[in-house]
Amino acid sequence: MKYLYQKAAALLLLLPLSAASFAVEPQTVADPMQPGMGMGKMSGMTLEQKDQHMRAMQEHMLMMHDLSNQILAETDPVKKEQLKNQQLQLMKTHQEQRKTHRQQRKEQRQQMKVQRQQMKQQPQEIKQQPQELKQE
Repeated sequence: MKYLYQKAAALLLLLPLSAASFAVEPQTVADPMQPGMGMGKMSGMTLEQKDQHMRAMQEHMLMMHDLSNQILAETDPVKKEQLKNQQLQLMKTHQEQRKTHRQQRKEQRQQMKVQRQQMKQQPQEIKQQPQELKQE
């Protein structure tokens, strides 16, 4: 039993030392509350911008619903087809706007990824410089 206690004591004393050798410098993380740093669609927008965005969405929805109601109420097949084409064009325009916006967001994410990689490399370069000076 004494042998078991000695081994347990040695293990408990050496464990913190081994854990310290694996310690890594903490990486700085951007403040999640900074504008533009969140993952949501409307993060980084001011309240005024959010309101404007929501009103634009509402306007688009109302136009779509209005056209749908007109299509359902229309009895003339020619006029009905014109309304459907008008609604289809509105949908295509909206989809193109969304596609453009997604592309812009994708480019922004790529730029931020490159910036993060550059920031990660800077501390490594700084650590390597003193070693190079010692060798000279």
